[in-house]
Amino acid sequence: MAVFGQLTWRGRATIAALALVCVALYWSIPRNADLRSFDPAKMAALETAMWRDYYDKRYLNLFFNLYLSSRGEFGFSPLDSMKIALASANAARTFQPTRSREEANAALPSLVSYYDLLARAAPAPFHAEQAARLELDWWQARREDVPPEIYGKTIAATSAMLYAKTDELMLQAGIERAQAMAFRDQHRNDMTDADWSEIELRLFKAYSKLQRSVKPPS
Repeated sequence: MAVFGQLTWRGRATIAALALVCVALYWSIPRNADLRSFDPAKMAALETAMWRDYYDKRYLNLFFNLYLSSRGEFGFSPLDSMKIALASANAARTFQPTRSREEANAALPSLVSYYDLLARAAPAPFHAEQAARLELDWWQARREDVPPEIYGKTIAATSAMLYAKTDELMLQAGIERAQAMAFRDQHRNDMTDADWSEIELRLFKAYSKLQRSVKPPS
């Protein structure tokens, strides 16, 4: 601190500018993000927390947990993680008050932005708008009391686009994730902490199967 105090104003300005550059580089330099690099237990815990945030309309918490999943589980840069979290949280917030498929389309632009960003970490190129439409389709199907075994196949189809492959494990993962959603929908506002723990366990099993499906060869 004493040395810094002895610097001229130009010296201080130079150090401050270098510090800002370092921060900007840390935030913005692309990382080797990979959608296949997630930990099933951490993803299950984060997704459970995000569901609770969504239903309690805690959108700031939802954004934070979305950021953690993008940054910690997929390895995106802080800047890209923030963009992904903003796009996803905005899509969820836009969709929540809608009451029809036509109204739900208002969430589509944010979902397209979300998948455009995710595409940077996908093992192969995919069509972001098509993935976004699949996502929105199962969001709405869930509201229409479509059986989870049905819209779970749409979840699996969305994963198939992201990872450029499909197999029985991926299908099971999609259906099991949908069944965890159906469990929550059955309990609605009567959810207890034990119920949320059950959901986290179900999501862990689903993400474990998804990881086994998409894990790159060592």
